[in-house]
Amino acid sequence: MAILIEGMICAIIIIPLFAVVGALGGLLMGVICRTTNWPRQAVSGFVVLPLLFGAIPASDPDLQRIAMLERTIQIQASPEQIWHQLHHAENIQQDEVGQAWMYRIGVPSPLAGITRETPTGLVRTIRMNKAIYFDQVSSDWVKNQYVVWRYHFYPDSFPPNALDDHVMIGGRYFDILDTTYSLKPLTAQTTELKIQMRYRVSTDFNWYADAVAKLLITDFEEVILNFYQKRAIARVEKI
Repeated sequence: MAILIEGMICAIIIIPLFAVVGALGGLLMGVICRTTNWPRQAVSGFVVLPLLFGAIPASDPDLQRIAMLERTIQIQASPEQIWHQLHHAENIQQDEVGQAWMYRIGVPSPLAGITRETPTGLVRTIRMNKAIYFDQVSSDWVKNQYVVWRYHFYPDSFPPNALDDHVMIGGRYFDILDTTYSLKPLTAQTTELKIQMRYRVSTDFNWYADAVAKLLITDFEEVILNFYQKRAIARVEKI
């Protein structure tokens, strides 16, 4: 962080792993020092090993892990009312979504998500703080039933320093492949809203990166479902 290789978000994500590995390494070295008669020079040599290994160029991440996570919620509103909210999320306030862990650790929060219909399908433009913007594009949708969003980014979708490289959507290490919203009427005024998100992690330690991704994405899904629930119910009460 001191030399700007990593940003705050990456640091927060990696601290638990470094803390555990560092603690285990310290305990192991302590046992070695107490139970052996190695010369001090030999023991001190272990101190420089991290620097030596750090000089070795990292290999290109070629192991991709793709998974899907889903959450559901029941909303006291019709599919039509919820569908409207899915495509007309305007003036999103920090207190509506700010409890999601990804926003707590520094990911810029969303400002709006507005859909327009084009000759090739639906296009939903997402705007976030720090001047982030991108499109969600869908050619697979049925009104009031489901919509599948795929992501389209532009060269200036993420201004410099808006996001750390390791957590940038569509980047080398992490991506959201698609997001699906499904609406299932349960009663005349109760609808089940389901969100499914497919994502990719491509790191040299996917076992850890995937666990963190699952934690953050499932938490986000719950928060965004609650957001649409509150917006839809508020709209019903106004009618």
